[in-house]
Amino acid sequence: MIRTAVIGATGYAGAELVRLLAGHPDVTITDITSRQYADVPFEKVYPATRGSVGLVCEKLSVDAICRNADIVFTALPHKLPMSIVPEILEYGKKVIDLSADFRFSDVDTYELYYQHHTAGELCRKSVYGLSEVYTDSIKTAELVGNPGCYPTSILLPLVPLVKAGLVHTSSIIADSKSGVSGAGRSPSLGTHICEVGESFKAYKVAEHRHAPEIEEILCREAGVPVSLTFVPHLVPMNRGMLSTVYADVAEGVSEEDIIECIAAYYNGRRFIRLCEPGRFPETRHVRGSNFCDIGVKLDKRAGKAILVSVVDNLVKGAAGQAVQNMNIMFGIDEATGLDMIPFPV
Repeated sequence: MIRTAVIGATGYAGAELVRLLAGHPDVTITDITSRQYADVPFEKVYPATRGSVGLVCEKLSVDAICRNADIVFTALPHKLPMSIVPEILEYGKKVIDLSADFRFSDVDTYELYYQHHTAGELCRKSVYGLSEVYTDSIKTAELVGNPGCYPTSILLPLVPLVKAGLVHTSSIIADSKSGVSGAGRSPSLGTHICEVGESFKAYKVAEHRHAPEIEEILCREAGVPVSLTFVPHLVPMNRGMLSTVYADVAEGVSEEDIIECIAAYYNGRRFIRLCEPGRFPETRHVRGSNFCDIGVKLDKRAGKAILVSVVDNLVKGAAGQAVQNMNIMFGIDEATGLDMIPFPV
């Protein structure tokens, strides 16, 4: 059995981790921590888990966690993981971090968009946890920086195309919509039901911190500079994410070429589902699952590839991909504990 611990178990991503790990046949959860709910049973915080998760939230003790666990998930706000991950690694434990602290290989880029990094040397050792793209590196990783939800939904349809040179990288546009759970569990005016209900808004236009994360990976895979315009939106639903990506295609590239490229790249990968030509995915079709569904259309008149992808932002966009990465790190089938059918309605 893989002994796991979740630091920050009562945030939305942390709670989703606990839910998935509790149902994983090869996992035992040894510790869960919460600063706000220390000494409170997890089922009191999330009554949906009553009778399924018999764990009590603890105060954080790295020493205690590392005595019990083989791998530690850090589901904390940015800046906090960098202060504890080095110590966990010194104990010889594997770490999957769900914050942005270890997603960037370029520390200067991280510091430009976030804050000073106190463990910058680990960024060069960390593996970006886009499961279907960096599988081989994840297999031997000690530290994985789990991707953000927006980057996951944008990168998965784009990476095969930029790698194959089927699209130009000078003017990619990503227009994304997220459910409110992407903003986290802490209450704020911007996510109050009266502010988001029956409304739809763009936010952090051309300023969102996920843009440089996406660009770094696209540059790495394309081997040339990439220019990305990224506009996120907030929609009044609990969970789910849809990204529409626009990219100019190289001369002579057909819609069939785009579909075949993506299909070949992800051949045999359980969680990537290509829609039939003429059909496009919906967020409700992946709700509660680790799937990323992708639809493709070539606008022949404009010479643009239109890629539509959907993920559940808390599963494939966070906790589910983290569990998938854990499976890869421990050499078991990547779908173990994740092979659930999305909610039909």
